Amino acid sequence: MRRNFIAAFMLAACIGMVSCDDTTDNLGGSLIDNGDKLSIKADTFNVASETMVADSVIARSSTGYLGRMIDPETNTSVTGNLMSQFHVLSNYEMPAKDSIMSRDANNEIIADSCDIRLYYSNYYGDSLSQMKLTTYELSKPVEEGVTYYSNFDPETRGYIRPVAQGGIAEKRSFTLTDYTEADSIRKMKGYNRNIIVRLNNPYKDKAGVTYKNYGTYLLRKYHQDPSAFRNPYRFLHEVCPGFYFKIDGGYGSMAHIQTAQLNIYFKNKQNGKVSAISTSFVSTEEVLQLTNFSNDNTQLQQLANESGHTYLKTPAGLFTKLTLPVSDILNGHSTDSINSAKVVLYRENNSSISGYQFGIPQNVVMVPADSLHSFFANNRLPDNKTSFLASYNKITNSYVFNNISGIINLFARNTSMPAWGKVVIVPVELLTVTQGSGSNQKKVITKVSHDMGLSSTKLLGNTSTGKNIQISVIYGKFNGR
Repeated sequence: MRRNFIAAFMLAACIGMVSCDDTTDNLGGSLIDNGDKLSIKADTFNVASETMVADSVIARSSTGYLGRMIDPETNTSVTGNLMSQFHVLSNYEMPAKDSIMSRDANNEIIADSCDIRLYYSNYYGDSLSQMKLTTYELSKPVEEGVTYYSNFDPETRGYIRPVAQGGIAEKRSFTLTDYTEADSIRKMKGYNRNIIVRLNNPYKDKAGVTYKNYGTYLLRKYHQDPSAFRNPYRFLHEVCPGFYFKIDGGYGSMAHIQTAQLNIYFKNKQNGKVSAISTSFVSTEEVLQLTNFSNDNTQLQQLANESGHTYLKTPAGLFTKLTLPVSDILNGHSTDSINSAKVVLYRENNSSISGYQFGIPQNVVMVPADSLHSFFANNRLPDNKTSFLASYNKITNSYVFNNISGIINLFARNTSMPAWGKVVIVPVELLTVTQGSGSNQKKVITKVSHDMGLSSTKLLGNTSTGKNIQISVIYGKFNGR
């Protein structure tokens, strides 16, 4: 180990280097009388690292994902399937029954057509890749107030309404660039890209009543009991539990789904004029939207077994675990305070050649290994005491944790922790709000969740000697009292 002894006259420079927070448990007050002396010294230690398979993570991303991609760097596949529910407002209204002009031979109201549109803001891969999709009707709603994980599968958990009982199982092939829509529509100003699922086949409800299509079912249910369409709980439990969108074939694209919208089209008469109109139900944050991810865990484990580097891979893929040399850091420093502990994780550049590389994780958190679940389950934010945030720096090609002294002190005080000395690096998605104005404007993090996008990178480390990752520690000690 290399030890650098810093003279007392360097105090001002060192204090400028050390961040002030309440993690330096032994640090004295800011007012020092002339009788006190502060000695400071620094040391560096190697940090061991390894890759761990995430298996599944808490699914709380505001974005849904639908598609299948193969990571060209690791040759592993990932599939995203989407479950979505629809929200209703307390003042929702449809046109009066006698104003609806779309009728069947028995003069009953009908919907001319019905569809679900999955609006996406962005996508991975090739927008012309051919994908196969099946849209399933849920038999019951996926309930709120439950923690769901990225491997939650409505199909295997019994949430799908069987086709034999009238449940919807609408199959279609699609490309993200939808050539089934006219060029004139796709080129219109304000056009929002979407995946269309048409629900125009005859539909049988749970009571055994058959309707022209799903839209007709909704129209008639509304006019039987409008109040069920003005209460979200009743709508989900009595009318429309939601839908599950499952990728059945193809690979090469994955859409970032922002909103699902259920549309009913029919003719309506108003002021003596008949026109084609529609009414819609939209997925919002008030109801659940979950993405079920399917990874090849055998391939992921093979990657985790590699040496010479570690991985960060999302969604629900691979994390990097560090073993901090706490005993070495504390050895001989029982009366010293740890003023600063800095760790830099350098990224290994991707050597594969492909036009569809996964992105680099932009933000990561460091948390104690035995607090990994509770950090996300309890919606915690990085506190710079026992959890820390770092962003990818493309200039240095690294993630920098400037001062994790708090976590060293945590381990020093709690030597019986099950995963003592171990921390996990996890890619995350940040939700921020802007506060203040003018020069006082700043972004404040309001939510940290697992990154559910497609990202992958290697980090230097995971060698037998522990090289390539180091922790730089600055100690302080007051004398003279």
